[in-house]
Amino acid sequence: MSFVFAALLGALLGSIPFGLLLTRAAGLGDVRAIGSGSIGATNVLRTGNRTLAAATLLLDAAKGLVAVWLAGWLFGPGPDVVAGVAAVIGHCFPPWIGFRGGKGVATAAGAVLALAWPVILIAGVVWLVVVRVWRISSLGALSALAAAVIVSVPLTPGPVGMGVLAIAALVAWRHQANIERLVAGTEPRIGEGK
Repeated sequence: MSFVFAALLGALLGSIPFGLLLTRAAGLGDVRAIGSGSIGATNVLRTGNRTLAAATLLLDAAKGLVAVWLAGWLFGPGPDVVAGVAAVIGHCFPPWIGFRGGKGVATAAGAVLALAWPVILIAGVVWLVVVRVWRISSLGALSALAAAVIVSVPLTPGPVGMGVLAIAALVAWRHQANIERLVAGTEPRIGEGK
């Protein structure tokens, strides 16, 4: 039962649509009506409000971190991994807004930070370098995911490694359209329209 409760806890925390709530509170309307239609920080940045985008990034990451930490504190190791995966699922498919959520990058980062901080440290460096050089958010996210999977094999054997793999697979799957645009050379750079 601890695994079930951990999954529910993670999904509930993950489903809080901070990007949507913050943009509405700031009088910027529904963030799903612009850009990619996502509720994540990259789409919030398209409103032109960097402060809101940064707040969305931090709050979305906090959802994953808190879900893992709380489940670990309440139920111990194992359920904490389930809570992390569930938080990313909750962010991607929040029932409160018609299952139209974000792509899960920040929430995944928070969850992996809580589960295995060395993995997210390395993935974060990869993300930073790729975004700095190419200025393409999705390319940075996908590169960081690949790095996380590669380094999690030696650094996090067992359930944590499986959790990192599940999270990476889900976030990569949510980036299907981005991958198609990257291949076609039409993926926008940070600061551009869609």
